[in-house]
Amino acid sequence: MKIKLSIIGAGAVGTSCAKWAMVKNLAQEVVLIDIVPDLAKGKALDLAQSSPLFGFSGKIWGTEDFSGIENSQIVIITAGKPRTPGMSREDLLHINKEIVKSCAEVIKRFASESIVIVVSNPLDAMVYVAYKVTGFPKNRVIGMAGTLDSARYRYFIAEALGVSPKDVCALVMGVHGDFMLPLTRLANVAGIPISELLSQEEIENIVRRTKYGGGEIVKYLKTGSAFITPGLATIEMVESILKDEKRVLTCSVYLEGEYGIQGVFLGVPVILGKNGIEKILEIKLTSEELEVLRKGAKHCEELIKMTHL
Repeated sequence: MKIKLSIIGAGAVGTSCAKWAMVKNLAQEVVLIDIVPDLAKGKALDLAQSSPLFGFSGKIWGTEDFSGIENSQIVIITAGKPRTPGMSREDLLHINKEIVKSCAEVIKRFASESIVIVVSNPLDAMVYVAYKVTGFPKNRVIGMAGTLDSARYRYFIAEALGVSPKDVCALVMGVHGDFMLPLTRLANVAGIPISELLSQEEIENIVRRTKYGGGEIVKYLKTGSAFITPGLATIEMVESILKDEKRVLTCSVYLEGEYGIQGVFLGVPVILGKNGIEKILEIKLTSEELEVLRKGAKHCEELIKMTHL
């Protein structure tokens, strides 16, 4: 079966998703879509010209016509405005809600059997918008954040210890933002708990840096934000789905009682396979960890109310 991957939003993150999908040779057809005239066409042509250099034999093209997503197995939504100085969280939410809502309506119309991965911010609210508007079952609407946050967490641990990031196993749960929960208790290097290798102060510094990992990049860049790792984190999810790898990744998913949380999207570990979310993994948390997770859920509830869906 021909695999088709569509990406709505040809900004830095959307283009990064397309690039990594080509590098990993995950689809025979990759479509970039953007409302800005010719933007997606230009980005896609640039990517297509790189095909001979790393051996991508598929087709990549760009368009402003949203019907281009037809017959896609997976559709990624990266469209949305970035937060600018002086803009409140509520302002950003209302602007991006309308953008994601229109994307979801198009997906419902042209790719009704697809799995949707939302990357737009504020993430946990935007994936809720896509879920409500498409009406798709919850296993087919997923938010990308925990995979990115966990990668940052693992890198900072590896950097602090001077070891290979490949040997670091660690995960971040909860909201993509201030209320995220980097699990220090379970983080380890080749099975060795980080508490055996790092001081409490060093661990706290890593947790803090993980929480504000995106902000640190924004500060350096001055204009723009992270795009290389967000793109690869998204494609990591896509690969697990398309190859039915059953990877355990942290994703923003709709909770219906898991962890005592109801009716919000929140980052938790899941098994990703050909059906999207194959299973939500409910692990035992300490009372302190559970408190942080539920604070994040409350924050999500407030954002959801603001969407008026």
